[in-house]
Parts: sequence; structure tokens; C-alpha cells
Amino acid sequence: MVDSDFQQQMQGYGLSTVQVHFWMPDHRSLLQQLVFQQYDLAPKFPRLGQFLEFWRSDIEAVLHSVCVAHNRLIGPAEWQAVDGVITIN
Repeated sequence: MVDSDFQQQMQGYGLSTVQVHFWMPDHRSLLQQLVFQQYDLAPKFPRLGQFLEFWRSDIEAVLHSVCVAHNRLIGPAEWQAVDGVITIN
């Protein structure tokens, strides 16, 4: 069985680190932070968009800012056939 994370990476997904700053309506002077990682497609980030839409509709906290770092871990273009053997003494 192939790992689902590996399958996503082969489809072009890369690891995204998302940093969300927010405050609760009753504590507006306290800026809080949430950091999480997920596999997503850059540059449109559809999974992040779904998360933010859920946040806006179902969570009382007010978004202040969102910072995204994305790293494409494995892509189909990185695989190449090797024709020969290299020996190192």
C-alpha cells in the first residue's frame, strides 16, 4: 500500500506551513497564533481556502493575518533514469 502523503506529492502537492494570527471577539487585545502543516497545491492553495472558508463561517475568532510557506517536496520532474554506474574510491 502506497502512503497517501507520497501519492499527493507525486501529484504536485507540497508541504505548506500555515501561520494564522487571530483574536477572539471578547479578548481583542490578545493576538493569538495557530501554526499547522498540510499538503496543498501552490499557488492557489485550495485546501487552505477551504480551511479559511470554514474559519469564517463556523469559528468566532477574527482573522488578523495568514502567512503561508510552501515547499514542493517531490515532483515527477525530479525522477530521472540513470544510465550507468558511478564508482567512488
